[in-house]
Amino acid sequence: MKIRTALLVVTFLSACERPSAPLDAYAVANMDLKPAAAKISPERHKGAFAEGASLSTGAELKPLDPAPVKTVRLDTTHKIIEIAPGVKYSAWTFGDQVPGPTVRARVGDRIRFSMTNRSDEPLPALGLTAAPMMHSMDFHAAMVSPQDKYRSIAPGQTIEFEFTLNYPGVFMYHCGTPMILEHIASGMYGAVIVEPRGGYPTKADREYVVVQSEFYAKPDPGRQKIEGAPLYVLDGERLRAAQPTHTVFNGAHNGMVRNPLPARPGERVRMYVLNVGPSKTSSFHVVGTIFDRVWLEGNPDNQFRGMQTVLLGSSNSAIVEYLIPEEGSYIMVDHHFANASQGAIGLVSTAAKPPAKDLEHHNMPASATPTEPDAVAGKLAFESKCLACHSIGEGRKLGPDLAGVSKRRDRAWLGRWLKEPEKMLQSDAAAQALLKEYNNVPMPNQSLGDAEIRQYLRYFEWVDAQPAGSVKPAAAGH
Repeated sequence: MKIRTALLVVTFLSACERPSAPLDAYAVANMDLKPAAAKISPERHKGAFAEGASLSTGAELKPLDPAPVKTVRLDTTHKIIEIAPGVKYSAWTFGDQVPGPTVRARVGDRIRFSMTNRSDEPLPALGLTAAPMMHSMDFHAAMVSPQDKYRSIAPGQTIEFEFTLNYPGVFMYHCGTPMILEHIASGMYGAVIVEPRGGYPTKADREYVVVQSEFYAKPDPGRQKIEGAPLYVLDGERLRAAQPTHTVFNGAHNGMVRNPLPARPGERVRMYVLNVGPSKTSSFHVVGTIFDRVWLEGNPDNQFRGMQTVLLGSSNSAIVEYLIPEEGSYIMVDHHFANASQGAIGLVSTAAKPPAKDLEHHNMPASATPTEPDAVAGKLAFESKCLACHSIGEGRKLGPDLAGVSKRRDRAWLGRWLKEPEKMLQSDAAAQALLKEYNNVPMPNQSLGDAEIRQYLRYFEWVDAQPAGSVKPAAAGH
């Protein structure tokens, strides 16, 4: 009996001395799961389209606003954006930009959100370019009743609701009004960054937001023009077939090639990467470095080390951190190169004006831009596929300078050369002479369709109709 009593005393004392179990950061008891009901009113907001100290409107992320309640306004608008040089697109937006502004907050913060549907407001000097329509807001960072908070509102109406952030991560927001596919493809999306309560385990020198998305654009069937250039609208057939015309970072084809993100050697860069789709997968990669840390969905509990590429499905995200080892231009790219060829590419650079000639992975923009749709498409294709071997007015490379090519060769010859170069090399004396002149390096068959060949030809004809020297590749950042 004495032995049994002694064992019980020892067991009790040992239990008292054990350290307590760590607190569960995701304990439901600590979460707010009962927000107040949303309110809808006929009151129209007429001020700024986006308001709030927690908002960042570009790639560079602002520091965390310490206020525990974040007031966020993101009104919806219909406006014209330029998704690529010469491609002016009829977009639908949050906060009057694509992507919408990024919201930055912390677990436990309350978001006090409001939105007026201002899709019926005409553009200055343009009027309405798209019909007003119902819109809504769906926050992936929230835990709320969709039937209450994510209701669609009519033009002129305002919705207000609140919610508390219960989980850390990088979350998508988007319009949830049917058809959701069309609303996302038209530009209605953005990111919410929710930090852990105690912040991140590492200290970053630079913080950037990269949102990948797809556009499905075609010239307006009604032939509307914007400032003399064709208006582009949503191509529903390509959208439903998941065949984008442009895949971009932060809303613009090669936008961060023209305006690289700055960094210095030795710095740690943290990128909040979100693929909003709506339909394609991203293989995010930065050329010249390795991801030291990857937090899937932006949550440090989901950590990987030493990754080369991060695979993100539609509405998936990650925080990636990497070091800048030395001076240079580091190319961020969707390593699904069909997407990169459509514009999913950018630069992180230690130089104010990175040299364009050594950047094989990126598409160099031209200094002049066509407006005719076939020529625009041909220009983008040329810059994606041809600049490694050819130039426009910059002299010979692996292949000939193509400035003046439409004057040197007729359309039929060029069309055959683009479609079946290997067959031309078997029988055409001019093709055989070119092969010999350029060190027996044959042009590969690019498997171009008739429509693509027509676009190339229109671009070459457009180039050759411009004043001498006005069309040549410009250095990234110009």
